[in-house]
Amino acid sequence: MRKKIASLAALSVLALSVFTGCSSTTQTEAKEKKEEHPIIIQGPMPIEAEKFAGKLENVKEEKSGSFVFYKGTLNDYPVIVTKTGKGMENTAAATAVAIEKYDPVAIINQGTSGGHDPELNVFDIVIGERTVNLGSLKTGNMADEEGIEPTAWKPMDLMASEGSAGEDPNAEKIRYYDGDETLLAAAKAVKDTYKKGKVVEGTIGSADVWNNEVDRIQWFHEKYGSSVEEMEGAAAAQIAGAYDVPFLGIRVLSNNKTNGGAYNPDTAAANQEYVFEVVKEYISEMK
Repeated sequence: MRKKIASLAALSVLALSVFTGCSSTTQTEAKEKKEEHPIIIQGPMPIEAEKFAGKLENVKEEKSGSFVFYKGTLNDYPVIVTKTGKGMENTAAATAVAIEKYDPVAIINQGTSGGHDPELNVFDIVIGERTVNLGSLKTGNMADEEGIEPTAWKPMDLMASEGSAGEDPNAEKIRYYDGDETLLAAAKAVKDTYKKGKVVEGTIGSADVWNNEVDRIQWFHEKYGSSVEEMEGAAAAQIAGAYDVPFLGIRVLSNNKTNGGAYNPDTAAANQEYVFEVVKEYISEMK
């Protein structure tokens, strides 16, 4: 009888050991799986992506279509730099491909931009508290030879009309994509590391339009609250939102026509140095 009880006890201990071991292994695997989700850093052109990629360790290059992905690590955490190409369409596609391929924990879209706020100067950086599509517009009704009235154009929110049989009253409201709070916090925490200009929170505007008309730039600044303009961020924000992936835009002023700030190509590298600090801060907060 004692032998039988001892055997049952031994089996119980073994079962508990196996169960505990499996539980521990499962927890470890779950933690490792969570940590495998990379941070995606996007840059449109080589000048806006390759500086950051060069700072990673164990870099391997992958391609999908025309999009280039530099897979590496930063402080032992996986980071992927995506060279998206310029423009909204390229960026939207590159973002969707990156999410499907790599299942990222977060996306930061960064690069150069033109200033809309006269208080900002070349080398200043805008952290995107929100991002907006400046190119989604609806014109007024003008007959033949009545001319055009660009300043009377209205916002057109394509997402507001989704599934609606008639005209959605919200379709002419400006849609803003809010920056992720955790990413924003990381960006704000390392502001003081940037010495080449000031770092501010603001609104990043995007469109497949290169605006050189100062009056039009001022119109966007007044109507949309835009701090800067570029050609990618809102597309990335929209796709990231569709997949529920945390997103943040970070843009440096490479020029500012509202106050005479001349173009400086060195701004692209400066911005990547700052974003590098943001990513390190974000990684430290996750660990």
